Amino acid sequence: MKKIILASVLSLACAAANAATIKIATIAPDGTAWMKEMRAAAEAVKTKTSDRVEIKFYPGGVMGDNATVLRKIKIGQLQGAAFTGGEAASITPDANVYSQPFQFRSEDEVDKVRAKVDPLLKAGFEKAGFVVPGIAGGGFAYLFSVNDIHDKETLKAAKVWVPQGDHVSEIALKAAGVTPIPLPIADVYTSLQTGLIDAAASTTAGAIALQWHTKVKHMFDLPLMYVVGFLAIDKKNFDAIGADDRKIVDDEIGAAFARIEKGTRADNQQARAALQSQGVAITPQNADERKTWDAIGADARKNLTGAGGISPELAATVNKALDEARK
Repeated sequence: MKKIILASVLSLACAAANAATIKIATIAPDGTAWMKEMRAAAEAVKTKTSDRVEIKFYPGGVMGDNATVLRKIKIGQLQGAAFTGGEAASITPDANVYSQPFQFRSEDEVDKVRAKVDPLLKAGFEKAGFVVPGIAGGGFAYLFSVNDIHDKETLKAAKVWVPQGDHVSEIALKAAGVTPIPLPIADVYTSLQTGLIDAAASTTAGAIALQWHTKVKHMFDLPLMYVVGFLAIDKKNFDAIGADDRKIVDDEIGAAFARIEKGTRADNQQARAALQSQGVAITPQNADERKTWDAIGADARKNLTGAGGISPELAATVNKALDEARK
């Protein structure tokens, strides 16, 4: 009997020693739909791998800014993170390919392009040393402002926030003649309050979740860029997991991110109506002005492609898929 008990104890000890813990940082606040779905995926992974793999999330930016998170991944303190496209560009510049300014006009276009480009993006991350089991669209970002912005001239007069280190947004705004004000996202609410900035881009749901809608009066109804989130795991750590368990992680996180995207689209639609009911005026885009914004976007995208930016091959693939979607 003692031998059986000892064997069982040793077996459990070995299982615990061989268990893999994947620590993932994210700026998503706890309690949000993103965190609920990611935690649900983590529970499913733990159950289906019989505790061989455990995923722990560190929400709300507690692990530091993007550079700090990447450094912690490099030294093994973290094994991965949920990144925006701009943040993931530190891993591969191609991560910005969906977030190029004034590129898409509808979510239908986005879906058709992503069906062809997502696999290529994942391959690019792998070359850079990361596995991406989850990609989720966060919706279109619109410009929210204290004063009415409806054309290039009113935009030039605005004090517009860009996320710190967001190369894409900086190039887009500079192409429109704006000198952007880079700040951490955590400083935006206070900066709107003090007048340091008077305009910031966000999805409709994001503007409400971050409470920015209480500090602005207008939304310009022109999609600036498409927001995308990636969950990236260090490839060495991922490959150390057994093949069957890797598939479970990939499947569960992929399914969670599909649910996140579906829910986010519904949230953005509801948020638009909520913004109007709470006094935010939505300014429609002018057809003639649209041509101006398209030209600005085309110039900005040229500056984002090439050396140190989005690879010309991937940009060409996106353009071809977009042309086919519009036909």
